Amino acid sequence: MTNQEKVLDISWKTILRIAIAGLVFYLLYFVRDILIWIIFAIIISVLFNPAINFLQKKRIPRGLSTALVYLTILGILGLIIYISAPLFISEIQQFSRVFPQYFERISPALRGLGIEALESFENFTAAIEEWLAEASTNIFSAIGVIFGGIFSTVAIFAIAAFLSLEEKGPERIIGILAPKKYEALVLSLWEKSQRKVSGWFGARILCCFFVGLMTFVTCHVLDIDYAASFGLLAGIFDFVPIIGPVAVGVMITLFVALDFWGKAAIFLFAFIIIQQIEGNLLTPVLTKKFIGLPSALVLIALIIGGKLWGILGAVLAIPVAGILFEFLRDFLKKKKERETTVL
Repeated sequence: MTNQEKVLDISWKTILRIAIAGLVFYLLYFVRDILIWIIFAIIISVLFNPAINFLQKKRIPRGLSTALVYLTILGILGLIIYISAPLFISEIQQFSRVFPQYFERISPALRGLGIEALESFENFTAAIEEWLAEASTNIFSAIGVIFGGIFSTVAIFAIAAFLSLEEKGPERIIGILAPKKYEALVLSLWEKSQRKVSGWFGARILCCFFVGLMTFVTCHVLDIDYAASFGLLAGIFDFVPIIGPVAVGVMITLFVALDFWGKAAIFLFAFIIIQQIEGNLLTPVLTKKFIGLPSALVLIALIIGGKLWGILGAVLAIPVAGILFEFLRDFLKKKKERETTVL
C-alpha cells in the first residue's frame, strides 16, 4: 500500500472567518476594561430595577422612578459616609497615638515570625517610611489610579442609569442573542434569576448592616475603644461566608484581650450570639423567597471580582455569579425535563 500525501485544503472563506474571529478577540481584549464597566453597569441596573419597576407600577414615569431610586441610594450612601467619617477619623487618630504601646505588647509574639520589620517598633516605622518613599517616586501613577477609579465608578453608574431608563433593555439584548427555539425559556429564566439574585443581594446587605450595627452597640456597651471601626469591619467581613465572621471575631477579641481578658470573653460570647441570630433567624426570614448561593461560589466570586476590579469588583461579582448559577441551574433542569418528556 502506497502512502498518499495528505493535503490540507483551506478555503479563502475559512481563512477570512479565522481572521475576523482573531480581530474580534483582539478588540475585545483591547477594550476589556470597558466590557467590565458594561457588565457591572448591567448588574447595578438589575439590582435597582425591582425598585424602579415597583415605582413605575404606582404610575410614576420610568425616568422619574429611575432618578428617584438612584438618587435615593447614592444619597443614603453619601449621608452615611458624611455622618460616620468624622467618627472614623477620630478613632484612627486616637489609634495612631497609642499604636506604639500596642505594638510593644505584641512584639514578642511577632518576633517569632522571622520578619525583620516586626521585630521592633523602630524597624516597623523604618519599613513604613521606606514604603512611602518608594510610593512617592511613582506619585503620578498613584494619582492616575485614584482618578481612574473615580472616573470608572461614575461611568459605571451613568451606564447603569441609562440602562435602567429603558424598560427591559437587557431582555431585548438577550432575546436577540438567544437561539430562537430557546428564546422564551431564556427570557423567562433571566427574569426569574435576576429577581431572585437582586432579592438575595439586598437581604445580604441588610444582614451585614445588622451585624455591623450590633457589633458597634456591643463594643459601645462594653466600653471597647474603636467601636465604630470594629462595627464597620464586622459588617464588611460578614459578606464573606464563614471565614469573614470568624476572622473579624477573632481579631477584635484578641485586640480587646490586650487590655482585659474578661471583657474579651464577654465580647466573644455576644458576637457569637449576633452571628447565631443573623444566621439562624434573620437570614432565613429575609431569603426564604430567594436563592441560597453556595458559600464556595460566593468566595470564588469575591476573589475573582476583587482581582479584576478591586472592592467594587468583589461586591458586584457576587450578583454576576448568582445570576449565572441560577440561570444555568434552571436552564439545565428545564432542558433535562424536555428531553425526558420527548423520550
